[in-house]
Amino acid sequence: MGKTSLSLVYGVEALIPMEVGEPTLRFSRTDEEANNEALLVKLELLDECRDLTHMTMVAQKQRMERYYNRRANLRYFKVGYLVLRKMTQNTREINAGKLGPTWEGPYRVSAITDKGSYELENKDGVKLPSNWNVNHLKSYYC
Repeated sequence: MGKTSLSLVYGVEALIPMEVGEPTLRFSRTDEEANNEALLVKLELLDECRDLTHMTMVAQKQRMERYYNRRANLRYFKVGYLVLRKMTQNTREINAGKLGPTWEGPYRVSAITDKGSYELENKDGVKLPSNWNVNHLKSYYC
């Protein structure tokens, strides 16, 4: 089209101010050899900086894990236990409102698939389609 994007947005062409074109005192007194040496030192210290950052991230993850594990209320269910399943946004009835039930069930634990996840079935023996985490279940006889 023969137009720049700046002229299409603002209606004028971009102009470089005079002070941008003029070299500053800092720019005119730079020593290229000293600058290259400083860049090489920074490149040599880059691996150490990455290692330090990695160690900081690992320490932060360990602190978060300790914090979570201190407050976690782990529950273990066996096959045959009756449990209630926590209702989520997509399993809740449409017009239940905030006074509607928050747990549904009872369901029977049919299999333990992994540490903390279970396969559930209803009272007719029909299995639910996905695995459920222990945080979304509670014992029926609490």
